[in-house]
Order: sequence, then structure tokens, then C-alpha cells
Amino acid sequence: MNLTDPSLLCPKALIGGEWIARPDVEVINPATQRSIGAVPDCTHAETEAAITAAHEAMSAWKTTDHATRADLLLAWHDLMLDHKADLAQILSAEQGKPLAEAEGEIAYGASFVRWFAEEARRINGKVIPVPGKKLMALKEPVGVAAIITPWNFPNAMITRKVAPALAAGCSVVIKPSDLTPFSAIALGVLAQRAGIPAGVINIVTGLPTEIGAALTQSPIVRKLSFTGSTRVGALLAEQSAPTLKRLSLELGGNAPFVVFDDADLEAAVEGAMVSKFRNGGQTCVCANRILVQSGIYDQFIDKLTARVDALTVGEGQAGVDIGPMINAAALDKINSHISDALSKGATRVTKKRDLAPQFADPIVLRDANLDMQLASEETFGPVAPVFRFETEEEALEIANGTPFGLAAYFYTTDMARAFRFGEALEFGLVGLNTGAVSNAEAPFGGVKFSGLGREGAQEGIEEYLSTKAFHMGGL
Repeated sequence: MNLTDPSLLCPKALIGGEWIARPDVEVINPATQRSIGAVPDCTHAETEAAITAAHEAMSAWKTTDHATRADLLLAWHDLMLDHKADLAQILSAEQGKPLAEAEGEIAYGASFVRWFAEEARRINGKVIPVPGKKLMALKEPVGVAAIITPWNFPNAMITRKVAPALAAGCSVVIKPSDLTPFSAIALGVLAQRAGIPAGVINIVTGLPTEIGAALTQSPIVRKLSFTGSTRVGALLAEQSAPTLKRLSLELGGNAPFVVFDDADLEAAVEGAMVSKFRNGGQTCVCANRILVQSGIYDQFIDKLTARVDALTVGEGQAGVDIGPMINAAALDKINSHISDALSKGATRVTKKRDLAPQFADPIVLRDANLDMQLASEETFGPVAPVFRFETEEEALEIANGTPFGLAAYFYTTDMARAFRFGEALEFGLVGLNTGAVSNAEAPFGGVKFSGLGREGAQEGIEEYLSTKAFHMGGL
């Protein structure tokens, strides 16, 4: 990497304002398979020290006036944008996504910091009229928050959680993925430069077992926010139950992408490209099942195939559309789903590329059916299976026929159908005639096995606030 500010690539954990250096866990660039550096594997005791530091720092942070907290967050936001190119290089190197997409993530991540800086000024309680006394509902920070983030969006998943926590007056202990810790650490470096007090942000790096146990077992940690698999989310919820933590869980998805006969076909294909192939399909909201009505099925297949064949695959630099998959396990799952689909009647319609082993060939499969693994399991890769349906009722049954409920998309120009179908979809995020369903102003989260709570929007800051009923008599 050729960074303008090399100090942003910092191989250290951050506890109570102090940096800890220990080269325990090596971080590999998934495109080159070469080491970027090594970070500490924080122990149970070190995680407890981070929790203590957060607890001690919060006593002053929660009483800091809202305007000051907002100004500090805005300073952090400005530093992110000032160093966008360097942050994107770090992100691309450790996660693999193309540089242009990485720069987009930095801007997207920063947008949450700005949004919640502004929300900090709007934390309001209310006065409730009752006979004979005064009653106020006061908003207070819930407490120290544990933030556990995934590898696929190592910048934005942190800012989307940490910004509302800090705006609300909470301090945090961040556990980034051991696959992509450097983006988190760089944010910690910039937070210090922005003037955010020591201990308000702590970053514990390393493998999850000891760190996760310390975070879930601690009675000091009152809130846990996690993005990742449903299996791990359920485990964290079980481990957090004895201390009755507030939980926000953004978990797995199995998004349907439904295209009706009356849809704008060009727009639908464009939306499918945006949804399915962003980050190489390694997103929890990407289209996992593309359902196309029979009247336009062949036309849609032809247009989507041409677009996918034009994609460029390679190391995440300029001109590349899809970078490497994160690791061998991800590739094994992708290849398993493709083999299973082909054995059960699917046909590959896109060209084959000669790629290095760490890259997945983007593929369109026609004649997908519900017996295939990819109909019920999240592929998390650049595989676009296209299912055929006849009626609206059939499409709704297939779309809702999953225990997951994160994102869904559909394309139609019939406004009556738009409201009818959109309201019947059992998902927390629904996109009508769009393949993008996330921005700072919108609540983000799922239902069913896709999790609890919401991030972004006004709802995002409420996740870090508790309400105190203050009854006042004799006044």
C-alpha cells in the first residue's frame, strides 16, 4: 500500500487510550494471499480492561453536553473524508473489494457519523401531564456497549453502530473481525485525532472466543450490537441472557428479488446488478433468489447474462468490478451451491473465466428450482440463480418461504400491486424498483431469523437510550 498517512495502518489494539502492540494474528490480503501485518490477540483480561476503561470514561462522556458530543463526532466525520483514499486502500487490502467500492464504503460509513452527530442534538424526553404531580420521561444512555462487527463492511458496520452509541452518551468496546481489523484501528486513530476522550472508544483485536466471552459475561456491558450469522447471533444472545443485555442483532438473509411482467426490464436488470454483485455478492442484503415472471423470463436472462459477462474480476484496483472472496471457506460454499444447482437441473448461461483460486467467477444460473441449496441457504458470493414464476401469489409464497426476513426487492409498474405485494412481504427492508435499501436516514434491520433492533435513522439512536420515568410530587 502506498498511503499518504502510513500511521493509519496501525497493528495495535486500543484500550483506555493506550495502544497495545503484539503480532499475534496475521491479516492476509485475500487477493494476493500476502500478509498485511499482525495484530494482538487480546485476552479475556485485556477485554475486561477495555470494559473497565469504557465504564470509567462513560461517567464523564454521558454528562458531556449534546452539542460537544456532536462537534466531536463531526470532527471525526471530517477526518474520515479527509483520509478517504488511505482508508479505502486499507479496506481494499484486507477485505478485497475493488478500490472504487471501498471508497464508496468510506463515504457511506462517514454518513452515519454525520447523521448521528446531528441526532445527538435532538435527544429529547417529554413532559407528561398527570393530576397532582409532574411526570417527565427522560432519555439516558443505556451504558457501555459492546460492538461486534463482520468482515464484509469493516468500516461502515462500525460507524453505523458506534456513532449512535457515542451520540447517545455511551462508551464502546469494539471487536472487529480478525480477518479485517485494520479498518477499525484506523478509525480509532482518527477518533483520537478528533479529540474523542480516551476510553470512550476501545478496540480489542484478535480471535473471538475469549473476547466474546468477556463481553457477554460482563455485567458492566449493558448493550451488545452484532452483525453476522444467525448461528453466532443466537449464541451471543444465549451468552448474554444471564446479564440481560439490550441486544441489536443484524443477522443472515435470503433476499428475494422479484421481477413482474410489467416491470421496466432495463431498470430491473440494473437493480439486480447493484443488489447481487455489490462486494462480489458478499452482503447480507444481496439478492439471493431472483424470481422472474414467465412472460419476460428469457429476456431478463439474456440481458442479465450480457451484463455479468462484462464484469471484470481481479485484485481490487481501478477498473475491477469484483475482487476476491474473503477466504477458502467462502469459496467452498459458493462452489458447493453451484455444483448442487447444476446437478438438479440448473444451466449456466454466463461465460467461464480462468481465474486464480481465491476468485469466484460471477455466474448466472437459469432454471433454478426450490430443491436447490441456494434456494434456502445464503450463498454469499457472485451467483445469480433465476427462478421462474407464473402468478403474484406464487411469487409471494416463494419470497416469504424462508425463516429469514432481512431484505426483499421487487419490480413492477402496477401501483396497486406495489402496495399490495410490498406490504405482504415479511422482511424488514423492502425495495420497490430499486436494488439499494440502505442509507443513514433509513431504519435498517430484519425480522424472523434475521435479527432484532434497527440501525440508522432515529430508531438507531433509540437502541442506545433507555427511558426513565421521573415522578415529581409536592411542587
